[in-house]
Amino acid sequence: MTKHASTSRRGFLEATAAAIALPYVITSKALGDAVTPPASDRIVMGGIGLGNMGSGDQRSFLGRPDVQYVAVCDVRQKWREDAKDRVDEKYGTRDCAAYTDFRELLDRDDIDAVHVATPDHWHAIMTIAACRAGKDLYLQKPETLTLREGPLMIQAARRYGRVVSGGSQRVLEDYREIVDPCWAGELGRVTSVDIDPGPSSMACYLPGMAAPADIDWELWLGPAPWEPYNPGRCDGNFGTGGNSWRSYIDYSGGSLTDWGAHNFGGTIFAAGLLDLQPAKVIWHPAAADGKASAYATLVYPNGVEVHCNRPKQLRPDDTASTVSHSRGITIRGDGGTAAARAVPVYAGTGGIYGDFIECVKTRQRPFRDIEVAVNTMTAPHLLSLARRLERSLEWDRTAQRFVNDEEADRLLDRARREPWTL
Repeated sequence: MTKHASTSRRGFLEATAAAIALPYVITSKALGDAVTPPASDRIVMGGIGLGNMGSGDQRSFLGRPDVQYVAVCDVRQKWREDAKDRVDEKYGTRDCAAYTDFRELLDRDDIDAVHVATPDHWHAIMTIAACRAGKDLYLQKPETLTLREGPLMIQAARRYGRVVSGGSQRVLEDYREIVDPCWAGELGRVTSVDIDPGPSSMACYLPGMAAPADIDWELWLGPAPWEPYNPGRCDGNFGTGGNSWRSYIDYSGGSLTDWGAHNFGGTIFAAGLLDLQPAKVIWHPAAADGKASAYATLVYPNGVEVHCNRPKQLRPDDTASTVSHSRGITIRGDGGTAAARAVPVYAGTGGIYGDFIECVKTRQRPFRDIEVAVNTMTAPHLLSLARRLERSLEWDRTAQRFVNDEEADRLLDRARREPWTL
């Protein structure tokens, strides 16, 4: 049993009340009102990684009346203090706890759920640690950095009975123009997709500098290879062309996985591939005459082909059974008859954040359950390895390995610095 399983929110409050011998006053806020539920019915939350996207996630959860936000964690002093100030201002107190080490936050028995928006190289470790600590988790995309991480994260969520939601809100909200026609059966059976995912991450050669006092550089690096501090190495801006952690291979898969979590997510959702992983990735080398660049095709078990960066001149002419998205996605069907299906929607209210909170309450799986997220991220990871090896690969989903390919199997995961192992 986990600590969390043995101490519920209601049980914690009741036990605390029973331990107090002298009379005390229950505030109106604790009892709740027409807007705010009583404390025993609120989800107690904390946040880990509170720069850029993490601060946006925090604001969304902090604005919910059914959430009681109690703790923040970031290795940067400014982000940590700013996040604490937002909570304290919201509640009119100075009670929000602030931590540098995420393990201290996860050790708290009174916290039900956390949201995580750290660099990608921390995602799997923090997800598994949160599940073991009995916390439900809202995890920013891209959920995984390597192929090996996904099954371990799913296993942790199922073993400890945790709700783990991926954080790509765009999958449902930005791609309805291709989702709705596909689910309505307007294209018939989906046969192929063209998608133009971005580049993979790159090596970082930025010069070393002295780390400032307001960042725990060792903890920022964590499982990543040790490198000297440089502000461009750890900047959280959303660019992927350099001078951000999203640009570099030690911390991210680059635009391919960062925006790929959205683009592949929307594509796979629209094409009805949520429960599947590609069976193979076919590498098409550049044309000998230089007129067509290299590209890859992901082939799913049901026969759907997802062509990644296929040159325009090699694509078929659009037909009536085609829908397109402005982010370089085209989905084609066979033009036959396909039954209409209702498009899945978020549980609760308040978008993907409300979906997560509602599922924490009901224990149902969220819209972007960790298994759906892992299936989605398998596509860009396979594409990345095909690009790196410049050849085709065959994927065994059951074994979570490549078929008769020791060289590719060595790239399923990466080394991690002690003590940060999986």
